[in-house]
Amino acid sequence: MVKATTKNRTRYQCTECGAEAAKWSGQCADCGTWNTLVEFVAVESASNNRFAGFAPDSIVTSLSDIDISEVRRISSGSAEFDRVLGGGLVPGSIVLIGGDPGIGKSTLLLQYLSTISQQRPVLYVSGEESAEQIAMRARRLGIKADKLLVMAENRLETTLDTAVKQAPSVLVADSIQTFYSEALSAAPGSVSQVRECAARLVRYAKQSGTTVIMVGHVTKEGALAGPKILEHMVDCVLYFEGDSASSFRLIRAIKNRFGAINEIGVFAMTEQGLKDVTNPSAMFVSRHGASKPGSVVLATQEGTRPLLVEVQALVDDSALANPRRLCVGLEQNRMAMLLAIVHRHAGISLSSYDVFANVAGGVRISETGADLALLIAILSSVKNRAAGNDLVVFGEVGLSGELRPVQRGLDRLREADKLGFKRALIPAANVPDPGSASVPDNLEIISVRRVEDALSIFEL
Repeated sequence: MVKATTKNRTRYQCTECGAEAAKWSGQCADCGTWNTLVEFVAVESASNNRFAGFAPDSIVTSLSDIDISEVRRISSGSAEFDRVLGGGLVPGSIVLIGGDPGIGKSTLLLQYLSTISQQRPVLYVSGEESAEQIAMRARRLGIKADKLLVMAENRLETTLDTAVKQAPSVLVADSIQTFYSEALSAAPGSVSQVRECAARLVRYAKQSGTTVIMVGHVTKEGALAGPKILEHMVDCVLYFEGDSASSFRLIRAIKNRFGAINEIGVFAMTEQGLKDVTNPSAMFVSRHGASKPGSVVLATQEGTRPLLVEVQALVDDSALANPRRLCVGLEQNRMAMLLAIVHRHAGISLSSYDVFANVAGGVRISETGADLALLIAILSSVKNRAAGNDLVVFGEVGLSGELRPVQRGLDRLREADKLGFKRALIPAANVPDPGSASVPDNLEIISVRRVEDALSIFEL
C-alpha cells in the first residue's frame, strides 16, 4: 500500500490582493503595495489531489461518435437569465457569478434554484449565511422552497461528500472565497485555497454531470477576487451590474462556452426579488415631454440583443486650468478622442469647457457604435439645441472624421421602429438595401459619411 506523501513549502502571500510569491520582497509584484507579504506554510497532500469516487478511467473516442442529442439544458424559469446563459444551464458546466456586495447575487440564485428544485434535486451550500438566514430571506421574498436542499458549510471535503450522497442536478457554492480544503493550510479566500477549491469543483462537475454555480467576490476595482485562472477554469463568467440607487440590474456574460458573450439580461429589483424586464429599451429611454439639449437616444447592441439607451451630456464653462472630462457608463478615453476629432475636422474647440457624459439607467456601453450618439449629445449641449426625441443614432467615428459601419445595423433599426422612432442617423455603409422586405417602413433613414456632415444636418 502506497502511503500518501505530504510536502511542506514556505510561501509568501500578499495581505492586500492574495498573490503568492516564492520568496519575500518589499513590494508585491501583482498589486504594487509595499510590505504586505507575510510568510505561511503551504501543506499539500498527494492523497487529496483527486477526489475519491470521481476518477473514472479516461476513455478515448472519436468526436463524431459522441452523442449530444440527449443533452438538454436546465431552464431556470427566467427568460432573461436563460438568455444570458445561452438557453439555460448545461449539465456538467461551471458557472461563475460575480458582482458588488448586496447587488442581488444570492437573491437571484435563491429565486431560480427554487424553481429548478420543483423538477430536479438542487443543493445550495452557503459559506456565508446560516440555513436560518437563507430561510428568512426565502420567506420574505415569498419563494416556494420546500424542495430546495440547503447546507451551511465551507469545508470543501464535506461539501463534496454531501453532493455524492444527494446527487443534485445543480450545486451552488456561495461563495467560493469562503471555502477551504484541508489539503492546504492557507486561510479561506487565499489564492491557493480559491484555486484548489475551484479546481476540485470543476473536476466534480465534469465527472458527475452536475451543474456547479460558484458565487465570487469582487475587488474594489470591480474584478473578481482571486487568481485570474479562476475565470479560465469555468465555462461561463457572469457579472452583475447596476447602480445601487437604481432598481435595474444587469447580468452580462463575459465568457460563455455555450452561448454568446456580452449577452445581457435585464432585471428589476422589487420587494419580491428580481423580476424579468422583457422590454428593456422602453425602460431605459425616457420620451416624456419635449426633447432636451444634450440628450440623444443610442441604438446599441449587447450580445444578440438590440437595446435603446439614452446618452446624456452636459457641457459647461470651466474655471480650472485643466477642464474636467467625466464619463459614467462610457469610456472616458473614447470621449477625449472624440473631442479631438470634432476640433480637428469640424473646427469646434471644447478646451475651455467641462464635459460630462452619462448613460441613463446605469447601463455601461463599451462598443464603438456609441461614438456618434455621444458626439451629437455633447454638441447639442454646447449649442443648447435639442436633436429631437424622435431620433435614434448609432455609428463609429474614425480618427480621420469618417463614419464607420457597426454590426447588426438592421436589428438596431427594427428596435427603433418598434418603439415608435421616426428618424435614424446612421453611417452610409449601414443603410439597408431598398428592396429588402425587412427594412422598417415608418423610419426615415439619414445616412452620413463624415462627422461634419452629421453636425451640419442639425446645425450643431
